[in-house]
Amino acid sequence: MERECLLSPGRGKGEPEISGITILCPNPAELQRLERLTKKHTVKQLFMYNAKFWQVRVGDVEFYVCGPAVGAPMAVLALEKLIALGAKRIIVLGTCGALSESLAIGDVFLPETGVSEEGTSAHYPLNGEPSVSTGLQSQLREALECKNILSTSGKIWTIDAPYRETREKISEYAAAGIQAVDMEFTALITVAGFRKVELAAVMVVSDVVNGDQWLSGFSSKMFKQKCKAVCEAVFEQCLCGEL
Repeated sequence: MERECLLSPGRGKGEPEISGITILCPNPAELQRLERLTKKHTVKQLFMYNAKFWQVRVGDVEFYVCGPAVGAPMAVLALEKLIALGAKRIIVLGTCGALSESLAIGDVFLPETGVSEEGTSAHYPLNGEPSVSTGLQSQLREALECKNILSTSGKIWTIDAPYRETREKISEYAAAGIQAVDMEFTALITVAGFRKVELAAVMVVSDVVNGDQWLSGFSSKMFKQKCKAVCEAVFEQCLCGEL
């Protein structure tokens, strides 16, 4: 039985009622890439706590971009507000670490479900395991394939504390078939299920945590090129009204 909460997200006086797809970027880098892509288009700055939030309009097509919102609590604050303003379809555009040996730096991963070790999703009770919108994920995969970007789907581990990813946990989860790790996904997908909106995510592998030593790819040319390509693919499909 759902208990009444003291505070509820809502649309305040003078705040916009949004429609169209919304891209939520947990990390600053992806937001900056999208911001560069908006330069040739009509953009309206909107208010969103301490994150950036803007509307992109091309003819009859409009969509929204929001971020950064690093970590489950901040990402959920942004998502709750977006939903309160009218967002019904959300794409999360971010990065992840590789647990599986089948993933390498620069690979593209579409998480479907996850193991939660963040502290936010437990406050949003659901009947059953949350999962992405299969329809939106399919559209997202097609958008990537149009640009010859291959992707892998699977399960992810979400944790609040990246400096507490122990070797024991990494080995345990990798052996269980969990392919990647991030800081927001399980919280976002749980809130999406709780609020009954569609959400899917695309992530580029930024580092590998399944070996004896951490392998960082944040500064690698391959990683940066793939992030740029993924951002462009998603942005162009939004411009065309295909997402």
